[in-house]
Amino acid sequence: MPILDIEFVQTDGDAPPAASVTQALADAAGRVLGSAPGHAWVRVRALGASQYGENETTVAPGERPVFVTVLHAHAPHGEALAAEVLALTQAVAACLGRAPGHVHVQYAPPGAGRQAFGGSLVT
Repeated sequence: MPILDIEFVQTDGDAPPAASVTQALADAAGRVLGSAPGHAWVRVRALGASQYGENETTVAPGERPVFVTVLHAHAPHGEALAAEVLALTQAVAACLGRAPGHVHVQYAPPGAGRQAFGGSLVT
């Protein structure tokens, strides 16, 4: 059931990501998260550089960040979470041609009891 929202900062006016990039992200996420085909969903959004800032600094094009939010029915914990974060960070960085140090992963509260698909609540 994992759902990933991936938002990356890009040069203003650049075209949105190609479908092949989005598919590559979905495939990589599915592999990292151990999801059966069709069970890891990825939404990709681009954010223009003019809509992003960091305090007291200017962000160089090669240092623009990627933000990943992960929603699991039941999130892993401890060492399993740390391993998943590392693998997911590396996979997203590779798909987008970014340095892993610029990929930031956040976990949403568990989706069980809050997320529904087609009218069926995930338990």
